[in-house]
Amino acid sequence: MARPIWTGTLSFGLLNIPIRLMSGERRNDLHFRMLDQRDNTPVRYERVNAETGEEVPWKDIVKAFEYQKGNYVVLEEEDIRNAASDAHETVEIDSFVDGGDIAPAYYEKPYVLLPAKKAEKGYVLLRETLKKTGKVGIARVVIRTKEYLAAVMPQDDALVLNLLRYKAEIVDVDDYELPGKAASEYRISSREMEMARELIESMSGKWKPEDYHDEFRAKLRTAIEKRLKSKGVTTTVEEEERTPEHATTNVVDFMALLKKSIGAKTRTPAAKSTSTRKAAAKKTPAKKTAAKKAAKKTASRKSAAKRRAG
Repeated sequence: MARPIWTGTLSFGLLNIPIRLMSGERRNDLHFRMLDQRDNTPVRYERVNAETGEEVPWKDIVKAFEYQKGNYVVLEEEDIRNAASDAHETVEIDSFVDGGDIAPAYYEKPYVLLPAKKAEKGYVLLRETLKKTGKVGIARVVIRTKEYLAAVMPQDDALVLNLLRYKAEIVDVDDYELPGKAASEYRISSREMEMARELIESMSGKWKPEDYHDEFRAKLRTAIEKRLKSKGVTTTVEEEERTPEHATTNVVDFMALLKKSIGAKTRTPAAKSTSTRKAAAKKTPAKKTAAKKAAKKTASRKSAAKRRAG
């Protein structure tokens, strides 16, 4: 069972419905790693000082805003926290609008709202009312530290929360040169319009999302499996885990905690086993002894050379 992002309330007017905010998407991307083609060694990206070329540790990194080219103002973490809304763990609906009034370009990311125990009545009441009226709730919600505009809408037995883009984030189509005149101005006849309508009707059907699949991903996975069968594992590289010292974003902090939690079950590639360390310890004295013998031989040769010269 998936874990909720947070538990809180869905409120409109004086009504408060206890809810759990759940992720509404599943990412199936294939992730690639860049390698140096000369020896198949992974290419690592580092935080480097632009002037000195030295790597900068996380604890020395701050956030800044470039207000002019080359001029920055540094923000403290307190500034960012104070900018965030105080309405955490709350989906607060400000108003209701017709669902058809929201253009598709405004929808950004879906979440699912689940009712808490014994909160089904209020949940179903809102869901069914939205279905009958065709309305969508426009709300504000804080996820992690950022406040978003969102739309609360019914979908089958669920209430779905879709994050919305702000007006300023949408490109106005009037910014582009579009064919905005009447169809007759483009020499489109009534017969052509009728034939286009008949074609669309002949190709029409019910929306079945299960009929569509990511063909690119499937073909790429087939290509990967084919490469493995023909060439085997191209390269195996053991890398040292580089955990950020003091990450400045919630995402990195969360990943660090996850790694610590599952550390007992995950082998750290760079860590040497006890037997390897012991073997290395045994080899070290041997190297030192060999070095001493070589030094004695060199000294003996020099003494002999001096005696012959004398």
